[in-house]
Amino acid sequence: MIIASGLAVAMKPTQKLADHKAKFSLETLIPKQFGVWRIDGTHVPVIADPKQMAEIKKYYSQTLARSYINDVGQRVMLSIAYGSDQSDMMQVHRPEVCYPAQGLPILWGQTSMLSTAFGDIPVQKLVASRSSMIEPITYWITVGGEVNGSDFIRKLDKLKFTFTGVLPDGLLFRISTISSALEESESFSIQEHFIDNLLASLTQENRERLIGKAKGK
Repeated sequence: MIIASGLAVAMKPTQKLADHKAKFSLETLIPKQFGVWRIDGTHVPVIADPKQMAEIKKYYSQTLARSYINDVGQRVMLSIAYGSDQSDMMQVHRPEVCYPAQGLPILWGQTSMLSTAFGDIPVQKLVASRSSMIEPITYWITVGGEVNGSDFIRKLDKLKFTFTGVLPDGLLFRISTISSALEESESFSIQEHFIDNLLASLTQENRERLIGKAKGK
């Protein structure tokens, strides 16, 4: 027990990866207008309940929630949560956790590979139910600046940092669309177009803050 206790102390991270990175603001990093998309001032993104918001503020350094619309009236809701002192608390903001917590069941989900002009991104695609409408969701999580598509790989990444004495930062990027008229495949296609336009509008440095060094490029 003494040895195990000593190992636990020795393996406890002593420095933050975020302290060695340039500071940034999600509010200014994400453009208010890019490609064919602009902020939709008439639509307010759904806000989490007060208890969940308290949890989010407790574990995340920055959050951003916006609704965008394009020139043909298609809407996409964007939510980003960044934590400079990351641990398993990234789970707090995952759609599989926060949607059911607000009474919105997840109908199905799958891991997928999103191909962009800047590389392939492992993502999770989900469909949630919202009254008579469906809400297709695409999201990914970075740990220490790298995107991995499964909980198992993310836990390995965190363990890798633990052995080096470094506490990684983490970011969750989520977009969704709500519609009773669109097919799920059409909604996901709109989301892919939104992501392509957003990534193309960013500098390489800011792009890598969102997707790390994506595979395939």
